[in-house]
Amino acid sequence: MPLPRPLLAVGLALGMAVAAPAFTGAATAAPNPIVGGGQATTTYSFMGSIQVNGGHYCGASLISPGWMVTALHCTYGNGALPPSALRVRIGSNDHLSGGTLASVSQIVRPSNSQSMPGQDIALLRLSSQVANTPVPITATTPPDNTATRLLGWGQTCPQRGCSTGAPRYLKQLDTKVLPDSSCLGMVNSRELCIAGTTSNTACYGDSGGPALVNRNGRLELAGATSRSGSNSTTCGVGGAVYTDVAAWRSWIEQYTGAL
Repeated sequence: MPLPRPLLAVGLALGMAVAAPAFTGAATAAPNPIVGGGQATTTYSFMGSIQVNGGHYCGASLISPGWMVTALHCTYGNGALPPSALRVRIGSNDHLSGGTLASVSQIVRPSNSQSMPGQDIALLRLSSQVANTPVPITATTPPDNTATRLLGWGQTCPQRGCSTGAPRYLKQLDTKVLPDSSCLGMVNSRELCIAGTTSNTACYGDSGGPALVNRNGRLELAGATSRSGSNSTTCGVGGAVYTDVAAWRSWIEQYTGAL
């Protein structure tokens, strides 16, 4: 069975601060209309745009002053990318300006394999620490029907290649966690299935970006965008698969120290 495609190519078009968000812990309604997404109405200090050759490439989340988490496949182009190929703009809703532009000194991958299912995660060590407020990693895997917020500069239409570039400004989408059986090829206990339709979804260019949950009025990081939840090249068919960041906490803390 062919594996679902990663959500790398152009830009979800999906955007929030580490304080209390405007969504609750359990989703009871359909997500707001999006693939174009709603433009972010607040600045997310931890949100990063990974840039290659000056252009948006993937999303990432600041988890400590010196470390960011993203998707494994975001660290590959024509082969493994070296740290020197990446810059990350952190804490700006505009991926072209503002925030903090940081260089990367180290890329930590769980293995030397590009095989994604169950291990589509990587760490970026910044060349120097930044003053931005990190997002905490949630302590436990969110249960089914937990409300989530997705952020990104991904493609604003669902068909692969239907957009010529990433939107300039950060977008956001409120949706929810689905049972693992709702997404194709899930690796249980390592991944999350996130609800979406062809008009409400993460898409190409959102890879590596966060799925956030509200824990007692605080935003916490639950997932990192990985791939489509089906074999279709159209975003939103079968939802979207996110790496379960909480499941990787012990691995992450081997490099970052306690978070």
